This record gives sequence, structure tokens and C-alpha cells, in this order.
Amino acid sequence: MRLVSRILRPRVEATAHCDLPCGVYDPAQARIEAESVKAVQEKYQANEDPEFRERAVLIKEQRSELVKHHLWVLWTDYFKPPHFEKYPELHDLFNRATKAAGASGTKGSMDPATGQQLLDLIAQIDKIFWETKQG
Repeated sequence: MRLVSRILRPRVEATAHCDLPCGVYDPAQARIEAESVKAVQEKYQANEDPEFRERAVLIKEQRSELVKHHLWVLWTDYFKPPHFEKYPELHDLFNRATKAAGASGTKGSMDPATGQQLLDLIAQIDKIFWETKQG
């Protein structure tokens, strides 16, 4: 049995800090959706048509969900323990950003200020993300 396990054991061990080559992760995906959220909020404020407003709310809620999805992918798949050790604020930052895209943030508000708050949080995540890519 030892001979079989020795023959079958991997000859090379590979390690990576993310699941796939790093080119697949980028906070830009969350930022683009958040920019859409803010733009919809602004258009909503400038239009009194009830049908337009109803559609704007629906689109804004869908985009807010996409922001959360993209943030969760970064949080759970890209960032690893060494990143959280170097940047201890990351967990709180992601928590605040996903909440800012949720019911208490852009998903539940038509105020463009909530869209800007979300964009500001994503910008902080983006800065850290690109710092991790340098190292």
C-alpha cells in the first residue's frame, strides 16, 4: 500500500492565492454596476412619470444585487488570509460595501447619495485590490 501511495502522490505541489489566474477578478465589475445604480437614481429624481419610476426602481434593485454578487466573489474567492492580515479593515469594508448595496443602501433607496457612498466604498476596495496585485 505504501508503494501505491508513493507512486500516486503528486510530484509537484502548486499553490495560488486565487481560484483561477488573477485576470478574472477585478472590482471594476462592481464599480460599473454601482455607477449604473447611481445613474438610475439620478434619472429617477429627474422624472415624474410613474411608469418610468417603477421601471427605474426595478433596474436599480437588479443592479444593486449584481454589485453585491461581484463584491462577494472578490471577498470570498480572490482575497485570502494573507490579504486580511495585511489589510485588517477588509472584512469590515466588504461588510459595509455589501450592506451599502443592500436594502439599507442602494437597493432600498432612490437617493443618489447612497449610490455615491457605495461607489466610495468600492473605490477603497479597488485601491487595496490593486495593491495586492503588485505584490
